Amino acid sequence: MLDLHAFLADAFLRVAPEVAWLSPDQVTDPAVVDVALCWYPAPDALHRYPKLELIQSLGAGTDHLHPALRSLPDDLSVCRVTDSHMSRAMSGYVAWAVLNQQRQFKAYAAQQTEGRWLRHPMQSAGEHCVGIAGQGQLGAACAGTLLELGFQVRGWARDIKLNMPAALTQFAGPESLEDFLSGCDTLVCLLPLTPDTQGFIGERVLRQLPPHAHVINASRGEHVDQDALLSALDTGLLAHATLDVFHEEPLPPEHPYWKHPRITVTPHVGARTPNDQIVRQMLDNLLAIRAGGRPRTWVDRARGY
Repeated sequence: MLDLHAFLADAFLRVAPEVAWLSPDQVTDPAVVDVALCWYPAPDALHRYPKLELIQSLGAGTDHLHPALRSLPDDLSVCRVTDSHMSRAMSGYVAWAVLNQQRQFKAYAAQQTEGRWLRHPMQSAGEHCVGIAGQGQLGAACAGTLLELGFQVRGWARDIKLNMPAALTQFAGPESLEDFLSGCDTLVCLLPLTPDTQGFIGERVLRQLPPHAHVINASRGEHVDQDALLSALDTGLLAHATLDVFHEEPLPPEHPYWKHPRITVTPHVGARTPNDQIVRQMLDNLLAIRAGGRPRTWVDRARGY
């Protein structure tokens, strides 16, 4: 489990040495706590702080906060972390994952261990369509990167987004999901985790993809129905899956993902915000709230993002 206090201690010393950065067991007077910076807090972890002004997520999502938020005041501000570094990092990860499968680089890595020189047929980027489910900041950045590499790119979200790349084909709403999926050679999941998107990569979605499709999940582990994914891979309904996030992290050594020949596992490395940036953004959010404004990364708690 992440020791959040130790994880951010150096960043607070560099960025805001005047701020008292305390772990829960160091708090002697809960009434002096202004901000709770959280990553998977216990459901009752925040009740003891009567004067909270801000709950700050450590990551780009806030789904991990939901159990702890349920009984807190509706007007208590919740913010997530977002920055250009995270967008660039995620774009790089997604581009690598797409190319790793589309260009068959895993096969070449295996051939190297055997000293075998063999070229496989190569599909051009323009013949390959990547679908991105989730068109927020990260999804938009990934779309732009993939378009620059020459891929066809389509995006799906709850509604049509403005200021997206002109070459991006947009699909919106549940009624367009089947059309969106049917044209995806690669499906990238970057959706926010909400009750509606939990288990998104399940039997229904997997059956609507072409059988040669590749699925990439870099959002939340709970987006995947694990049994449905393994079944689709084992029966040939799906060609490959690249997974960076999981229901349980670290992924247990005995989990079937590790040794599955059609799964690539990475240990939640898709995108990470520098610690100094997390602290600066938290302080900026608190200042915005105290000035009577709404922070740029404010989260609509009803929608979950």
